[in-house]
Amino acid sequence: MPNPDSFYSLKAYHPERIPDQPPAEKQPWLRRFGSMRLPWGNTQDIFPASALTSIKPTSLRRQEEMDRLRDEQKSRGEYKPKPFEHIELHDRLDNERIRHAQFPASSKFWIYMQMIGKGFSCITIPLILFSFLITEDYSRPNWPSELTNTFLILSAFVFAPLLIMWGGGSLVIYHFPKLWIKPSRGPLWEFNRRTGLVTVFDYDNNGEYKKNGTIGEKVAPFYEFDAYITVTPDRQGLPNNVLCIVHRYRDIWINMGNFVAASSSTSEPCALWDYLQNYMDISKSLPDTPRLEAFRHLDPTTAEHDRQTGRAPRYWRDMDDETFKAKERELNERIPQIDTFSRPNLMARHVRYAD
Repeated sequence: MPNPDSFYSLKAYHPERIPDQPPAEKQPWLRRFGSMRLPWGNTQDIFPASALTSIKPTSLRRQEEMDRLRDEQKSRGEYKPKPFEHIELHDRLDNERIRHAQFPASSKFWIYMQMIGKGFSCITIPLILFSFLITEDYSRPNWPSELTNTFLILSAFVFAPLLIMWGGGSLVIYHFPKLWIKPSRGPLWEFNRRTGLVTVFDYDNNGEYKKNGTIGEKVAPFYEFDAYITVTPDRQGLPNNVLCIVHRYRDIWINMGNFVAASSSTSEPCALWDYLQNYMDISKSLPDTPRLEAFRHLDPTTAEHDRQTGRAPRYWRDMDDETFKAKERELNERIPQIDTFSRPNLMARHVRYAD
């Protein structure tokens, strides 16, 4: 097991080692408008629902089997690399870092095309057909021809385009991966547990990225950031809540909506804030999620926690589907009960806030 004293940086985040800091800069009014700053500390052992469901036990076991077969083939000298194995997607989620990247616009085009076509086809087409069937005046002698003409017009201008989007997007995604699986230009941001640092990757970088591809980095300790829930209306005017991580002293702003989608409830962003604090806190074990399970033994604090508690190393990987569904239900019941807004802000011991 790695030595904790040598594994973690001296700047790694520990709630009992937060230094006193200068007074916080007042955030611009555009950022403060429609935003709520969340308190630090007193976290619950909780995480957003997507952290549980992004990879399920069956997927973990399937990946294990694929890795085993790959290792056997390599040992026999028979391994042939997969077509896209060499592509660097820049995403990381392990015992050291959460690093997030996005597909390039050319890749997202096909994903959105398939999603929009499928979503509207499955919802809009049945609703339109049902509404016409129940509103048609069947007492008129020419109702069959009217209904047929209406159906043909809808098919040409509504149904066909949606089905083409769905079919075309699915065709490219599932059968022509070379058209859409492409590397992104690089990561967007990173939370590093070992170093305690947060990095935002700068693709403006005073024009250096366009000139020679040099990506700038804005780096600061985790404890210098605050979490805000930013509220914006969706297309129907309903509130959309997203977590934003904001540096107190510099213009560094991370919109976490590209990591965990915006929610109509504030509890999901609050759960994400607890997840980030628990992940970065080296006095605590890693959040107990399926995706992080394979890395728990590599983190000293987590390995010691699991040794003392007797946690099964394959707790998630050996879980059956029914038990996992029960865990999903339990988490979805716990998230709305999160107590974030009633907590004191422990960072106020070290920082004087302007707002």
